[in-house]
Amino acid sequence: MGKSTAAATFRALGVPVFDADAAVHRLLAPKGAAVAEVSAAFPACMRDGAIDRRALGRVAFADPAALARLEAILHPRVRAAERRFLARCAAARRPLVVLDIPLLFETAGERLVDAVAVASAPPFVQAQRVLGRAGMTPERLAAIRARQMPDAEKRRKADFVIPTGLERRHAVASIVALVDRLRGRPGRAWPGRWPPQPRKLLGRRHLRR
Repeated sequence: MGKSTAAATFRALGVPVFDADAAVHRLLAPKGAAVAEVSAAFPACMRDGAIDRRALGRVAFADPAALARLEAILHPRVRAAERRFLARCAAARRPLVVLDIPLLFETAGERLVDAVAVASAPPFVQAQRVLGRAGMTPERLAAIRARQMPDAEKRRKADFVIPTGLERRHAVASIVALVDRLRGRPGRAWPGRWPPQPRKLLGRRHLRR
């Protein structure tokens, strides 16, 4: 859909971006924090001290139970990385941050943010981009789309839509206008919830006793 281009534009405008996909790549890279657990669950996907993501994708997308097992390993670690990112940005008093997250609506992640911007491109443009990637097949693309909310519904639910199916300058102009608008808008989630309040943390520790 053009998420990578949109994220790069936000960064160029000085807005910190947390990339959930990049966090997964780091977890599965050599010496990554999830390599041991993923290799134990999917031993055939281990290659030279790291996880072969293409092989892992073929296994996971073909079997809902395998996908659920993989997500149970990766998702808590990605959320922890996201929390560390937000804590750093809160300490630096960043007025605006972006969470680049696939399946945001599908996992009810919109409840955790002040606004949702959806990068949107026509289906034929999306297919052209995705099928140009190494290891991608029409079958795998169909499996990915089956897990996602239809684009029309995402656009309806979003606060902002970034058009990424035209020339890049159109997407850039849309993001510039979006950043200008949001920088002066008070947020409910950001930065009000960050960093977490010590009183709440103490309460959770008390409950564990």
